[in-house]
Amino acid sequence: MDYRQAGVDVEAGRHFVEQIRQGVESTFRPEVIGGLGGFGGLFELPSGYQQPVLVSGTDGVGTKLKIAQAMNRHDSIGIDLVAMCVNDVLTSGAEPLFFLDYLATGKLEPQQLAEVVAGIVTGCRQSNCALLGGETAEMPGFYGAGEYDVAGFCVGIVEKSKILNGSQVQVGDRAIALASQGVHSNGFSLVRKIVESQGLNWQHCPTLLGGQSLGEVLLTPTRLYVQPILEALRSGLEIHGMAHITGGGLPENLPRCLGQGQAIALREGSWEILPIFQWLAQTGQVSAGAMLETFNMGVGFVVLVPPDAVQISLDWFSGRDLAAYEIGEVIVSDRNLVFYVS
Repeated sequence: MDYRQAGVDVEAGRHFVEQIRQGVESTFRPEVIGGLGGFGGLFELPSGYQQPVLVSGTDGVGTKLKIAQAMNRHDSIGIDLVAMCVNDVLTSGAEPLFFLDYLATGKLEPQQLAEVVAGIVTGCRQSNCALLGGETAEMPGFYGAGEYDVAGFCVGIVEKSKILNGSQVQVGDRAIALASQGVHSNGFSLVRKIVESQGLNWQHCPTLLGGQSLGEVLLTPTRLYVQPILEALRSGLEIHGMAHITGGGLPENLPRCLGQGQAIALREGSWEILPIFQWLAQTGQVSAGAMLETFNMGVGFVVLVPPDAVQISLDWFSGRDLAAYEIGEVIVSDRNLVFYVS
């Protein structure tokens, strides 16, 4: 017997690496040393930093993968993977430098995984983040036919004096919400439960979604906030804190960017709730509280700015085709929770 008879095709793996090589190398920044094929990726720290601090993050896409695999559409999953990591690193004020991926499958299907990698390449290029390396693991018997899993790892850099860690946030700062593109990459276990409980499939086209199918809307990738945020910081826009709205929604993620003795009072109805969230709430009879604690509800990212920077911030992001809303302010509280006011 040999490895191929055991279900692992090493030669196919080599061909797969060559298939994705050009796309991967298109993401390289000047700091990348060498190319693909080594045991580790090499990256030189950018110049110009006095006290550079590295910021790392890792994440996955969760059960959104089930929808992609059911619809045999894999081109957006890689963007999700990159966005979940780089958006997290960004909240510290850091610029993402490089990204690594881990792909695991039962049997290597080159076209399927090439689509996933193409999405990763797109996400990295839009974030000016080098795809420095990765791992493709073929594990027969562990995953079913057509199944795969993905994980991502990102490293960014920030000047030590410019780290955003909650200490800059002041009572009276305003919360500016940046719109999401949909469900992004959290809450899909509940999404799938709602769809299955109604006997629906991903081709179903609810009236509320304007003719689009559930699958099309739900596979809309997580928005990348890196470039508009970094451009805002470099332009001198005063940002005191940032939060990436992922699992746990606004109630869990907003407090993570605050200092001690602070909370955020949010105004209900101050931002646009996308139709997909309305459909999920109605179809699954999900309470308003459960929706807020599960989904981003149309808010993918939040920046905290001083009161005199509110209009500048709204204009800045709106001018870059990114809908922005003033949704609340930082208040004194020893509970460090998000409060909702009508």
